[in-house]
Amino acid sequence: MVGNIARRLGAELVGTAFLLATVVGSGIMAETLSGGNVAIALLGNTLPTGAILVVLITMLGPISGAHFNPAVTIVFAVRGDIARRSAVAYIVVQIIGGVIGVWAAHLMFDQDVLQFSQKARTGSSQWFAEGVATFGLVLTILATLKARESAVAMSVGLYITAAYWFTASTSFANPAVTIARGFSNSFAGIRPQDVGPFIVAQILAALIALWFCGWLLKTDK
Repeated sequence: MVGNIARRLGAELVGTAFLLATVVGSGIMAETLSGGNVAIALLGNTLPTGAILVVLITMLGPISGAHFNPAVTIVFAVRGDIARRSAVAYIVVQIIGGVIGVWAAHLMFDQDVLQFSQKARTGSSQWFAEGVATFGLVLTILATLKARESAVAMSVGLYITAAYWFTASTSFANPAVTIARGFSNSFAGIRPQDVGPFIVAQILAALIALWFCGWLLKTDK
């Protein structure tokens, strides 16, 4: 990471905003064009999300680390890679950026800016899926950082593309994304009352993944 804290926060704000604009905007576009075929709509939502992650991490990673995700920021704070005060600031701007991105998507598609999702995403299978998705995301980041740092952007983009399809929850794996999607009554939305359990599952799984990676990636003397 380079630059002062203001530039780093700016990168996290803009990056998370573009991520959510892509998630929600592509969801609206996909649902509109799919003719009611949910599989096609999900594919139209998946590919842009994976692609934008590669772009955002590549261009903003050198500035802020390209977290765009409070669970990832918490992991790096626990590792000591980011100061705790900076981590709190990261999380605040990630949440703000996510909501801004959702509002931008609504404006682009001529929808009401302020919305609340009515899409139910709840139950033990969904919560477990979010745990699996987030565990896999943190494992992907930490293991790829150790194996080949230059491949992190592509690895994360490909992982999320896959996880959209192999998890029951379509892999939110990100508390800021989860909160922001509560403000969109669209294909990508989640009811506000379903947000809390998703976030709990995400953060717990991220910490479990951190512990596991500490064991798995430990260098033998």
